[in-house]
Amino acid sequence: MRRRHAALLRELPVPTPFDAAALCARVAERRGRPIRLVPMAGLTGVCGMWVATDTADLIFHESDTTPPHRDHIVLHELAHLLCDHRISIPLADQARALLPDLDPDVVRRVLGRAGRAGHAGAEEREAEHLAYLIRHREAPGTTLTTRLRGALGGDSLV
Repeated sequence: MRRRHAALLRELPVPTPFDAAALCARVAERRGRPIRLVPMAGLTGVCGMWVATDTADLIFHESDTTPPHRDHIVLHELAHLLCDHRISIPLADQARALLPDLDPDVVRRVLGRAGRAGHAGAEEREAEHLAYLIRHREAPGTTLTTRLRGALGGDSLV
């Protein structure tokens, strides 16, 4: 996993100063496939979710949270995408999170159990680890001074 993450990080166009939405836009451009960030209030049971459609990747994220937490949710879901994880939670649970007014029994009957229960835990740990590494990755030549300038928004610090 470490070698795989190191290879992914080497190729990842992380913006400086860091911006999760800008990173998603850069990844989308490189892949030639849009990534749409979709804020949603009150996601039940999850904070975020990556849904791959025929034409785009959608990253749903809890909108009623702090900006750092929102960024982490987006990075976690982006990590699932980068690692090419498929469904990490059962499709019925995804539908329930996105469409909470549907009867769970109907959702299960219609969609079935599409999850890969044996892999879900490992994939969640991998996505969490990669999200952390992305957020804390430093671009080549980045110094503490440039990180502080970016975080505090100016050149007048030094």
